[in-house]
Amino acid sequence: MEKRLHIDGVDFHYTMSGEGQPVVLMHGWGCNHSTLESIEKVLSPAMKVYNVDFPGFGGSGEPEQVWGVEEYTRLIEQFILAEGIKNPVLLGHSFGGRVGILYSSRNEVKKLILVDAAGVKPPRSLKYYVKVYSYKAMKRLLPMLFGSKKGGELLDKYRGKSGSSDYNNSTPKMRAILSKVVNEDLKSVMPKIKCPTLLIWGKKDTATPLRDAEIMEKLIPDAGLVAFDGVGHYSFLENPYQFAAVLKSFLKDEMNK
Repeated sequence: MEKRLHIDGVDFHYTMSGEGQPVVLMHGWGCNHSTLESIEKVLSPAMKVYNVDFPGFGGSGEPEQVWGVEEYTRLIEQFILAEGIKNPVLLGHSFGGRVGILYSSRNEVKKLILVDAAGVKPPRSLKYYVKVYSYKAMKRLLPMLFGSKKGGELLDKYRGKSGSSDYNNSTPKMRAILSKVVNEDLKSVMPKIKCPTLLIWGKKDTATPLRDAEIMEKLIPDAGLVAFDGVGHYSFLENPYQFAAVLKSFLKDEMNK
């Protein structure tokens, strides 16, 4: 069932299926609720599954302002309140993991599942800082040298060559949001998560490497890590059968109610 709410000035889209213990699925950056449909199919026979489109993705509108993890988390808080959901299970992939971490650090959560999740700010190399400051310099100089229109065109070409695919495929507003959220480090709130937490990772994940999961496992009081060999950032798609088995084992009590 497709549903919509108007929250914080945003048209918010999500789907709902199944009955039982509520579980909220939260996708990664550049994706939408359809990315997690395979997980929804595993859980919906025994649980009530809410599969969301974050603002700026899928069927949800873009935020009016440049949001960070705080604003996305507040939206999920308001959504859960509006739906009357009590003590949910949360599952977040990649960016969705950021929201799951912050939400669980300050709200009652039955269980938390972090799948190749973001939330640990990566160490930055000299190459990274050269690229960042080169872009900032060009952003200032090109319009001065070639005018705003031509300078903007040249800047877009440079950005297309040097930026990530997530950045280049985003609208200007969502690029600004991406630039903000990727620099947010959530390690300080991880010790505040009191619910049982399962970390599921691909050992070949380069977007959110396994060392991030190991940091999370140390900082979250009741956390356990399962890592799959030969699997990358989309462990639930690359190794679906093992993923489903691990998920069902962790949610055994919730799925048997």
